[in-house]
Amino acid sequence: MLELTYFILPASGITQILVYGKILDKIRPTQGWLGELLSCTMCTGFWVGLFLWSINPYTQLFSFDESPITAFLLGCVSSLTSYLLDKIVDDDGIKVRTK
Repeated sequence: MLELTYFILPASGITQILVYGKILDKIRPTQGWLGELLSCTMCTGFWVGLFLWSINPYTQLFSFDESPITAFLLGCVSSLTSYLLDKIVDDDGIKVRTK
């Protein structure tokens, strides 16, 4: 379980940087399919999860098998957690909706 946490935290962080990081504003595409991808935490989160799975042999944070099924599932985990964290937390902290 701890290993999955060590996967989820960088996945969500990288996703947030790619989608919202001000340092990337000048080079982040805003149109076309790449612009759509980089404006969606769920979409970007999936690909970040696949990227992290692909660098799995080069890190000691987590160790997953090299199966394509594992890659897909980790992409899904990354996508879901990135999306949920995006919906729960913003720059001001935990989002509280008042009616």
